[in-house]
Amino acid sequence: MVNIDVTNSDKKADGMTQDKLSEREQALSFEVRALRAEVERMNNHRFIRLHDSLIQLGLFQLYRGLAFGLGSVLGATLLVSLLAFMLSSIDFIPVLGDWARQILEEIQGP
Repeated sequence: MVNIDVTNSDKKADGMTQDKLSEREQALSFEVRALRAEVERMNNHRFIRLHDSLIQLGLFQLYRGLAFGLGSVLGATLLVSLLAFMLSSIDFIPVLGDWARQILEEIQGP
């Protein structure tokens, strides 16, 4: 049988280690609670709730696609009409004027 003699300095060192460990556990516990609260807040967010249902997700994507398509068509129409207007105003430049006239005739059709 082996006798282990524990002195006061060993007890103090063990107590300090336990205190440090307890502080680290408290800090970790606080961080886990904060993380849990943040995850709960994210789960209650409208975006997450919207994508919870397959039907709602499908409708959201449909509306998103319709808005993108409409925006693209309106934007392209605006750009083409602006380009046609600018091309019609440069009629006085010899080389560009003929080219612009041909483009305008193609756009206007027969």
